[in-house]
Amino acid sequence: MSTAATSMANPTDRSPEDSLLAVRDLEVEFHTREGVARAINGVNLTLDAGQTLAVLGESGSGKSVTAQAIMGILDMPPAKIPAGQILYQGRDLLTMPAEERRKIRGAEISMVFQDALSALNPVFPVGWQIGEMFRKHRGMNKSDAYDEAVRLMERVNIPAARERVKAYPHQFSGGMRQRIMIAMAIALDPKVLIADEPTTALDVTVQAQIMELLQELQAEYHMGLILITHDLGVVADVADRIAVMYAGRIVEEADVHDIYANPAHPYTKGLLESIPRLDQKGQELAAIGGLPPNLMRIPSGCAFHPRCVLARERCVEERPPLEPVGINRAAACHYSEEVLNG
Repeated sequence: MSTAATSMANPTDRSPEDSLLAVRDLEVEFHTREGVARAINGVNLTLDAGQTLAVLGESGSGKSVTAQAIMGILDMPPAKIPAGQILYQGRDLLTMPAEERRKIRGAEISMVFQDALSALNPVFPVGWQIGEMFRKHRGMNKSDAYDEAVRLMERVNIPAARERVKAYPHQFSGGMRQRIMIAMAIALDPKVLIADEPTTALDVTVQAQIMELLQELQAEYHMGLILITHDLGVVADVADRIAVMYAGRIVEEADVHDIYANPAHPYTKGLLESIPRLDQKGQELAAIGGLPPNLMRIPSGCAFHPRCVLARERCVEERPPLEPVGINRAAACHYSEEVLNG
């Protein structure tokens, strides 16, 4: 784990100039025939060079939409960004000319997608697809680009890379395809790497290998790494900080050790209690009751109140701000002190 996390009273109040990447008050809507889905509702995130930030939450919480907004790959329409900033090295990606942003995408900010088989083109060899990064961005010829593809395949620990560089995606296992996606993502030495559910559908042994590889590469290239997942167990040994999302908002942000030792939001506590543990063999797993909200009809006040065991009248009427709860952490709960002390 890197040690780039910075001490501060409130992690949401940092100056953009202090961070490699800063998301400020971001809002994303999807306009559909049924109505407007408010997928992101004022998200604030910061990422430093060499830091690993894990973004956690159930499906539909807004994790992947936030990543796609940072990458600039949202389909617009139906998506719309009515407010907010995405500051990369102090420059707002949302107001940047399209051609300038294209030069940053892939080269300086890169992404590992969730489903490698869908993300990879089935009709081109994997070496051709990795090499395309060098042909398009660095003007390499086909032969040199293939050599670079072999080098990267070897770096992500694909056996017999030179013999397999002309193989097609379907000829690789799920874990090997994910390694190919990672090789493509790091090809141009990006400063920011976003990994969106990189271990989904992989068995636990391969999951551990992929997470170890990402950790090695993050340290080697001193990248800022945003790790998006719904699984708290995956990030325990990798992340520096954790941001927990619910209904398009950050509801808690803290250093990884603080989150695991003593969560400050009932939702975070519920996620932690749902992780299987060896000392609870044979016992029924705890679960958060109810379902995530419909983003077209987000509840008033705290969006989590219909599922929260601590919910009171105030929670229905007032939306809690994300505010400091101790040193270097913040939570959006009226009763966070009660959660911390409970």
